[in-house]
Amino acid sequence: MSEDSEDNNSSNQNEVLKEDVNLQYHLYILIFAGIFYSSWVIPGICFFVYLLQFFLPNVLETANILFVFTKVKPLLTFLIMPLVLIGCYLLHLFLLGLVTKLFWIFTEKMSPSKSGIIPRNIRSRAANYYHIRSFMIKYGKNAFTKGALPWLSNWFFNFVGSNKIGKGTTLEESLVNDKFVEIGSNCYLGVNSSLASHLVQGIFGNISYFKINVGNNVTSSAMTQIGPGSEVHDNSYFLPLASTSKHSIIKGNNYYWGIPLRKIFRKKIMEYLDVSPQYLERNENIEGYKDKELLTKLKAKEISKTISENISVNENLISESDEETIDISNLSKDELSLDFTTSSAISRVNIKFLAVYLPIFWVAGLIVSIFWYWYLLYENWIPILAFLPLAIFGSIYFFIVACILFCKLFLILVNLIHKPKEGIFKAEIGDKDFEFWMLRTELKKIALWFMRNSPLPWTDVFALKLFGIEMDSSSHLNDAWCDVEFIKFGRKNLIGQGASIMSSMVVGKYLIIKKVVCDDYIMVGGLSTIAPGTIMGKESVIGALSSTTVNQVLESLWVYFGFPAIKLKENKYGEERRDVILKRDVDKAKKFEMEHEVNIDEDKKDLIKIEKEIEKS
Repeated sequence: MSEDSEDNNSSNQNEVLKEDVNLQYHLYILIFAGIFYSSWVIPGICFFVYLLQFFLPNVLETANILFVFTKVKPLLTFLIMPLVLIGCYLLHLFLLGLVTKLFWIFTEKMSPSKSGIIPRNIRSRAANYYHIRSFMIKYGKNAFTKGALPWLSNWFFNFVGSNKIGKGTTLEESLVNDKFVEIGSNCYLGVNSSLASHLVQGIFGNISYFKINVGNNVTSSAMTQIGPGSEVHDNSYFLPLASTSKHSIIKGNNYYWGIPLRKIFRKKIMEYLDVSPQYLERNENIEGYKDKELLTKLKAKEISKTISENISVNENLISESDEETIDISNLSKDELSLDFTTSSAISRVNIKFLAVYLPIFWVAGLIVSIFWYWYLLYENWIPILAFLPLAIFGSIYFFIVACILFCKLFLILVNLIHKPKEGIFKAEIGDKDFEFWMLRTELKKIALWFMRNSPLPWTDVFALKLFGIEMDSSSHLNDAWCDVEFIKFGRKNLIGQGASIMSSMVVGKYLIIKKVVCDDYIMVGGLSTIAPGTIMGKESVIGALSSTTVNQVLESLWVYFGFPAIKLKENKYGEERRDVILKRDVDKAKKFEMEHEVNIDEDKKDLIKIEKEIEKS
C-alpha cells in the first residue's frame, strides 16, 4: 500500500461522522392524516345529521319565516344551533386529544422519551422518534392554544402525556412548552415564556433533551426562557426576559432576572417594582420584609432622596427662569414619537394598501363556495360524510392557496411598476421605494399568516419560495418569521422557533433593505434576529436570544452568541463529549459537571466511543 493511500485512510478515520438528519416526511403526513381525519369525521357526521334531519326541514324549508319564532319545534331547533356547534367543536377537541394520545403511546413504546443528549450527526431510533413526537404534538397544540378555548390546552398536554401540569397553572401562548415538562400547581407562565426541554446545537451537533421540572407557585413574566434539564423549585419569580442556560438549578423563594439568570435581592426588587417603604409598612405580612431595621434604613434613604430632589428642582427653576419655555401642547405627534418598526410590524400603513385584500378574499371565498356546492351535489350522503374531513381540509387549503396565488399575481404587477431594490431609503410617505415596500409586505403578510396558522404550518416553505426566497425543501422554519425578498438559503438550514430573518428593517427615519445569505447547514437559534445584510457561512451557528448587526458576516464553522452576536467558539459540537453535562446552581453561582448516559440506540454506542477516541487523538 502506498504512503498516499495510508494518509487518506488515516485522515478518513479522524473525520467525525456526519449523517443528515432523517426527517421522515411520509410518516409525518400519515400521522397527521390519521389525527385530522379521526378528530373531524364523527363531529362532522353529528353536525350534518342535525342539519339535515332537524335544521333543514324545521327552519330552512319553513313556508313562513314567522313559524320559526311562533312554533315550538322550529324555535327550539333554531335556538339550539349554537349549542350543537359548540358540542361538535368540543367533541372534535376530545377526539383530537384521544387519537394523539394513542399515537404518543405507540411512539413511547417504540422508543421511550428519556433525558440525555441525542447526537444529530448519527442516525438513530432515538433521534427519529424525537422528531416524530415533536411533529405529532404541533397540530393539537395549535388547535387548542389558537382555538376558541385555549385554557383547555393544559388538559390536552396532560391527557396526551407529553407534559404533566398541576392544578391552577396557567400557560399563556408560547412557541414551546409542549413536551417533556413537569409543572406544579398554581404556576403562571407569561406570554412567550419558554420551557424548552430541547436545545439543538447545530445541524451536525447535539439535541440536548432533558426534562424540565417546575415546582409550585412559580411565576414567570413575559419572554422568559428556561433551558433543558433545569430545576425550578417552589416560589420562584422570574422578571421579564430572565433566561437560564441548560441544567440550571433555581432553589426558589426569591426573584430572578437577567441573561444568564441570577437572583436579585430585596432592595433591587423594590427599585424594579417601584415599591415604597411606606407600602411595606402597611403590608408587613409580605415575606422577606418583616425586619424593622431594613424598613428604617429604606425609609431614611427615601426621605433624604426626596429632599435632594426638591433642592435640585428649585435650582433648575431658578437657573432656567430666563430660558425660553417649551409649549408642550403645540408639539406635533411626530416630534413626540419614537419610530422603530420592522417589516413584520408596520405602524404606518395606508388604508389604500389594505384595500387589495378585498378582491383577494372575495375570489378565494368564491372558489371555496364553488367547491362546497360541487361537493354537496351528490345524492348519496354516505360518501359525503365519509370524506367530510378531507373536504374540510381541502376547503382550508383551497382558500389559502387561492390567496397566495392572487397575492402573487398582484406582486408581479406591483414589481413591474416599481422593481424592488437593495439600499437605504427614507421611511416616509412620498418615497416610492418605501411605499412600494409597504405594499409588497402587506400583500405577502396576509397569505403567509393564513399558511402559518393552517393545520400544516411547515408548508409555508412553498409560499416563501413562490414569493421570492431562494431555498429548497430541505431547509425549514420552526414557527419563525422570515421576510420574503432578498433572502437566500442553502441546503439543510434550520431556523429555530420564534426567530426572525429580516432582509428589511425600518430604523428611525430610514428603511434598510439588504440581502441575507445563509450558506449550507447553518442554524439560527430560537428567538434570535438576523438583521439585513447578514451573511452566514457554512455550518455557522447563532445561539438563541441573539442578534446580528446590519451587514454582519458570520464565519463558517463558528458559533456566535449575544446581542449583538460575537464569536463564541468553533462549531465542534459533533466532536464534543456527550456523556458529561454542566449543571449550574443559580443561587450559589456555581457550576459542576455530571456524567449522563447518551440517548442513542445500543447498536450505535460504538460510534460515540470512536468519536471520543478521535477527539483525544
